[in-house]
Amino acid sequence: MKKLVVVESPTKAKTIRNYLPAGEFQVEASMGHIRDLPASASQIPAAVKKEAWSRLGINVAEDFEPLYVVPSEKKKVVQHLKKSLKESSELVIATDEDREGESIGWHLVNVLKPKVPVRRMVFHEITKDAVEEALENTRDINYELVDAQETRRILDRLVGYSISPLLWKKIAPRLSAGRVQSVAVRLIVQREKERIAFVPAGYWGLKAGLGKNGSTFDATLTHLDDVRVAVGRDFDDETGLLKTSLDEGKDVVIVGEKVARELAASLPTQKWSVNEVEQRTAKRTPAPPFITSTLQQECSRKLSLSARQTMQVAQRLYEQGYITYMRTDSTTLSGEALDASRGVVRRKYGEEYLSAKTRTFSGTVANAQEAHEAIRPAGKEMRTADEIGLSGLEYKVYDLIWKRTVATQMADARLRFTTVTIGVETADTKATFRASGRQIEFPGFFRAYVEGSDDPEAALDNQDEPLPDLNQGDDLNCKGVEATGHETKPPARFTEASLIKVLESEGIGRPSTYATIMDTIVARGYVRRERSQLIPTFTAFATNSLLEKQFENLVDVGFTAEMERILDEIATGDKASKPYLRSFYSGEDGLENRVSQGLDDIDARAVSTISFPKWDPYEIRVGRYGPYVESEVDGARVVASLPPDLAPGDVTREMLEEAVAAAGKGDEPLGQHPETGENVLLKKGPYGWYVQLGEGDDNGKPKRMSVPKGVDPEQVGLETAVDLLALPRELGTHPETGEKILANIGRYGPYVQHKRTFASLTGDDDVLTVELARALELINKKAKRNEPLRSLGDHPESGEPVDVFEGRYGPYVKHVRTNASLPEGSAPETITLEEAVALLEEKKARGKGKGRSGKARKKTSAKKKTSAKKKTSAKKETSSAKKAPKKTSKKSPGTKRSKK
Repeated sequence: MKKLVVVESPTKAKTIRNYLPAGEFQVEASMGHIRDLPASASQIPAAVKKEAWSRLGINVAEDFEPLYVVPSEKKKVVQHLKKSLKESSELVIATDEDREGESIGWHLVNVLKPKVPVRRMVFHEITKDAVEEALENTRDINYELVDAQETRRILDRLVGYSISPLLWKKIAPRLSAGRVQSVAVRLIVQREKERIAFVPAGYWGLKAGLGKNGSTFDATLTHLDDVRVAVGRDFDDETGLLKTSLDEGKDVVIVGEKVARELAASLPTQKWSVNEVEQRTAKRTPAPPFITSTLQQECSRKLSLSARQTMQVAQRLYEQGYITYMRTDSTTLSGEALDASRGVVRRKYGEEYLSAKTRTFSGTVANAQEAHEAIRPAGKEMRTADEIGLSGLEYKVYDLIWKRTVATQMADARLRFTTVTIGVETADTKATFRASGRQIEFPGFFRAYVEGSDDPEAALDNQDEPLPDLNQGDDLNCKGVEATGHETKPPARFTEASLIKVLESEGIGRPSTYATIMDTIVARGYVRRERSQLIPTFTAFATNSLLEKQFENLVDVGFTAEMERILDEIATGDKASKPYLRSFYSGEDGLENRVSQGLDDIDARAVSTISFPKWDPYEIRVGRYGPYVESEVDGARVVASLPPDLAPGDVTREMLEEAVAAAGKGDEPLGQHPETGENVLLKKGPYGWYVQLGEGDDNGKPKRMSVPKGVDPEQVGLETAVDLLALPRELGTHPETGEKILANIGRYGPYVQHKRTFASLTGDDDVLTVELARALELINKKAKRNEPLRSLGDHPESGEPVDVFEGRYGPYVKHVRTNASLPEGSAPETITLEEAVALLEEKKARGKGKGRSGKARKKTSAKKKTSAKKKTSAKKETSSAKKAPKKTSKKSPGTKRSKK
């Protein structure tokens, strides 16, 4: 009989099969977790549905016992694994080596209930040597790791499911709180508040173009009459004035426009000479090899990838055996990797580029788990991306990892910095300028890798900015002096890279959670991405206000980092989980009591009100339908809706005043409709301008139509409004089907329609004048997009086809009703079935693209209630109490088993 090896994904299974004898092993994929806490009410078994705790999926009265269920989409996987196990002599759990992987393995054993020996094999890279070594050195499941992961899952569920209903009641529906996501939102909101409070300061400076012996360089003004010239760092962000520690005229001098322009006109004709030349040398040491967070940050900077996209590419590289495990916070490199890297440096760059001794790195991440290795190319050969034959994003990400790893064993870069102080005087003013130069004396590791740069060679050129050979007392030629105006800038908004860096440095979250955090705060409507910026919404402000008021600890950076430390202690067996959970949830000041108090004490209006002195007298509030500004106009209350995508930091008092004034005018009719005689109104709502016919029909719903984007509302007259209200327009019939072709405006803008095919109009098209020929052209293009570009094969779980399509926002893969966009840089021509399945699983894990409607779920639930046999079956599949699997192999030294 064969031995059954179970991993998480089809790609990983395919790679491992290459390294195991086909006649001895059968490798199957679990497709991630095969069971979890109930995701919806329909998944809660009938036997416990009436229990007060069932909504949580955790029996808080029974020492926080989790309720695990096998979701319907995983039942076929479980059946297949059980069937395979019956024909096997041994079960080998080969899931990932982190807590998540350990937890997946534990659930597999509990659900499959094997009657054969069970072994746990772990490896941090999928190579022949690593897999064979792991098989020779198996161990038991590590119950401390399982306990830590389960405690994290329970904490996240308790926080989310306890606080979210409070947000629904006090702020708006469909909001959510999360143990880590709420801290991330708070950081983003705090940064936006700093931007709102920011007061810009203006100041001027001078830039001189100087030369000697045919060489030219620039110098900037630093002192006037031996007093330092004020620059941006000298001004207070909240007042726009000099910082209180500075005395104007003594410590610094603020140069105004008038003085700057006068000096720019008078200084060029004066004598310029070198007062002082200072030189110093410095070394640059290579950065440590990648850990999860630094890989995400660098891919964001260099490749413009989101954290999620980076992890998708890295996961594929790992599962194909090209890199080591990609979820790690350790900068350790194995002896094998160090030797391989040093060999590459000798062959590719030469002995002089090799560091004098092997360079190792110690971790700097708070609460780092040093058990893992850094992310590096797998194996002993250190093959390049070209040698492997990679392409697209996989090539780019692997190339970054390769270069960063190799650079760690290269010599330091040596640089020489030159600073020149230059003097010039008029009859009544003494001015001092400064010029700086930089030369690379020896590039060292720069030859392979420069952080933040795609091209090391180009980066070397950019870093080399030498000054001409200058000596004290040298006279210089002035080519001209330019007066330059400056204004201080508000603190920069977070990007994914900078936010992950802060979370990591504070010890918040773990390598496996950063991508999920970024996706969640966007999906929940707390943050929107604009280019690389993370911009908080007004809803984020209101939610953060409530959490700071009622759950201050939960959004405190230090408290959340302490929770991570406690989870680490649970993972090592140094702390028990149940007492901590009891204290966190049921203690005197625990979560349960705080939620109960909040229902009575929190003033919904107060927490939803956002005000800043620079907005006075206006305040913004968050209502059930979005943000609005409220004020009094002529003694009457006036409410004006604000665009939901308006950035709080961009709001001005003038903007709010204009919105209130427009709303206070009331609805001025454009005229009367020529057919009905009703008033035709031009109105502005939260999503833009629209026209409306009268005040409503018998059902109280007036006919409305959006004004197309790009159309100036001031140019919308009665004739245009009547035409808009007459939509949809019939343009003619389709030459093949005889069906009507219509033009209309919908949720996403103007479009043309043929049966169930909808094609958006472009910016050059006018919904009121577009003709049949143009509409047919757009519809035919859209119809072609409805045909798959490629068919990848059948889904390994459902047997249904997986296809690649060209969509409105780029190529995507589709399986039944789940669509997943291809990562930026991925080509539809090269994506594989395994990669597509991974993307689809990621999409489903984020809670989107559900295959069944709510109605269908209710029907299924009803059927379960009427079938005693199915109830019994469901009950068997459900575990509300964990049972430790029978030990079948010798436990590795030092491994404890926690009491479950």
